[in-house]
Parts: sequence; C-alpha cells; structure tokens
Amino acid sequence: MKQTDVTVTFYLKKSEMNDEGHCPVMAKLTVGKFSEAAFSAKMSVPAALWASGRATGKSNAAREINRQLDDLRASAISIYDELSATRENVTAEEIRNLLLGTAFGQETLLGYFRTFIEHFEKRVGVNREKGTAQSYRYACNCVAAFIQEKYKLSDVSFTALNRSFIDNYDLYLRTERRFAPGTIVLLVTRLNTIVGEAIAEGIITADPFAGYEAERPEREQKYLTAAELQRLMTTPLHDPKLYHIRDLFLFSCYTGIPYGDMCRLTVKDLEVAEDGEVWIKTARKKTKIDYEVPLLDIPLLILDKYRDMAPEGKLLPMYSNNELNRTLKRIAAICGIERKLVFHCGRHTYATEITLSHGVPLETVSKMLGHSRISTTQIYAKVTDDKIDMDTRSLEEKIAGRFSVAI
Repeated sequence: MKQTDVTVTFYLKKSEMNDEGHCPVMAKLTVGKFSEAAFSAKMSVPAALWASGRATGKSNAAREINRQLDDLRASAISIYDELSATRENVTAEEIRNLLLGTAFGQETLLGYFRTFIEHFEKRVGVNREKGTAQSYRYACNCVAAFIQEKYKLSDVSFTALNRSFIDNYDLYLRTERRFAPGTIVLLVTRLNTIVGEAIAEGIITADPFAGYEAERPEREQKYLTAAELQRLMTTPLHDPKLYHIRDLFLFSCYTGIPYGDMCRLTVKDLEVAEDGEVWIKTARKKTKIDYEVPLLDIPLLILDKYRDMAPEGKLLPMYSNNELNRTLKRIAAICGIERKLVFHCGRHTYATEITLSHGVPLETVSKMLGHSRISTTQIYAKVTDDKIDMDTRSLEEKIAGRFSVAI
C-alpha cells in the first residue's frame, strides 16, 4: 500500500458547540478503501474560523490550529509507515490507538529493550551478572542495526512484530552478519526473552516466535577424555605461566568449580571432615545455591603449591578469564589436544570424565556442581563409550550363571 492510500481529514463536531462558538475538532483516518477510524483531535476551534477541514485566515490562532492539525496528520502517516514496513494489512484502528496512546502497542521494541537492560544492570552484583548484561546490550544493538538496515527505521512498535520479522532477523544474522549458529541462538534467545516480558506485561498478546526454531550448532564434545587429561598433566610446558594456568584448569577439572567461583574461593571455604578429608563448601556466585566438593589428591596438591600466593586470603592466584582461554589454546597445541580448549571445559570434564564415568550417581554430581535441577546437570554430564563398556561388563559379571537358555 502506498502512503497516498492513508488519509487524515478533519471536521467540526458542531453538535457540541459551546456558548463561545467553539467546536471540538474530529479526525477521520482512512487506510485503503475499507479501514476507517474516527477520533477526537483533542482541540476546539471557533466555528467562524473553520472551512474545508482547516482554520482560515492568517491570524496567529489560525496558524497554530493548522500547525497542530498538520503535526497530527504527519504522526498518523509516520505510524503507518512504521507498521507497514514490517507487515501488511495495517488497520486505521491500530494507527489511531497508537496515535492517541490508548493501547499498550505504543511501546516500541528498542525502547522497551533498553529499559529492560537498564533495570537488569541495576541488579548486577546482586542477582545478575555483568557479562549477561553486556550480552543483552550487544543483542539490543544487533536488533537496532537490523531494523535500520532492513526497514530504514530507528525503532518499531511491538505491534509490528510478527513471524516474518523474526525470520528476517534470523536471515540477517546469518547472511549479513555471518554469525556462527551458536551466536545466532544466543542473540535470538535474548530477543525472545524481551518479547516474553512484553507478553507477560500485556503489551502484546500474540507471540511472534510461535513456530520459530533457531538452527542449532552441532554439539561439540566439551570435556577432555582420560587420554587428553593425562597428556595435559604430563607434557612439559617449559614456562612457569603455562604451568600456572594449566594447574588452574586442572583444579577445575578435578573439582568442577567454574572460573567465577574459583576467583572467590578463600580459606574459609575449606572444611576438614572427621575422617580427615578436605572439602570445599560454599555457594555458587551465579545462583547462590550451596555446593560441596571433596578434594581429590590433584586439587590438594595445587592448593598446596600456590598456598599464600593470592591476596586477601584467596586460595588461588587467578588470571582474567580471557587470558586463561587464550593461554589454554597454546597449551592444547603443545599437548596435542585438537579440540577447542576453554576454561569451562574443566567443569564439563569433572562432570563427565572424573565423576559420572567412574560411577558417581547423577544426583550426587548435581549436588557437587551446585545445580538446582538434575536436567541442568545432564547438559554437562555425558555418558561416554568407556562408561557404557564398563557398565556392560559389570552387568555381565552380576548376571553370569543366573540365566540359561536351551539351545
């Protein structure tokens, strides 16, 4: 539909003329041939100054009336342009509601997104993480760039969102930005969260994500095998920094404690049980859920090696997460480990290779990882081929001789 198919005309409601001869101005909005909506322009003018839908004369009063009418018409057309840029069949009633602010649909996507981020950032350090806030802000910037490039607009109202908008955004991320599938999933998930918040608040009722499913990246093995772990522990590195970072990574591999929580560990988090076994007992930084991990020989040796080297009573002298991940790539190359090695692999390795593969029940692993749901633990813990083989052999030993079959 062309902009010329949208018209706004004005007329006086003479049936409500007051004693001073002023009448309310009404507006008639027409979209195409069949969609119409009437509404008050929220102003009154002297009937004597009115002719052919406008104030007549060159007085200041007449010029001001016409200026307000022109602004109202321009606003209506602008709203139509915004809505029709992303979908068809825009109605006059929708434009009227947005123009007068009588519908929640007046809320814009990016405006709401940015307000959400502002509120989120106020909770950073309380129950939200700084990195997550940065992730939302980056996702908002990507949506803004898409709207500008695709529709030549600075923002769109929530009523403009539909499945076509989501599909076009997905295509934009894949073809124009050339993001990896994992990045696309994250960006679309952030947008979906904002849409979900808007639906919960009654801003929109229809879910534009209905039926949409992002293409998921192929699952990568994120844990080290026993052979890879052995190479990591025994390969000479010839650099104190490399050994230091390797030790920090091994500590995570043998405790399951992630980077953020390792940075917070202090002497107060250590407890010695009656049998002499040393435990780490504290709470996750991310979820505030308590967790407790018995320390095996390797993490005990690492703690002893770096005793009193960290400030403020911390257990371990830590590098930044970026520095750890950069250096781990060097270490992986030296050790002949071909998979992508990042610090969080340590947590996956603990869940899969150190605990589950050696018969530790999933419920116990969940408690040690500080998860509130078993389903979360299942993301980390993978059943390896060696574990299947071991369990099968164990089953064979248990049932050997108990069953027979006539041949």
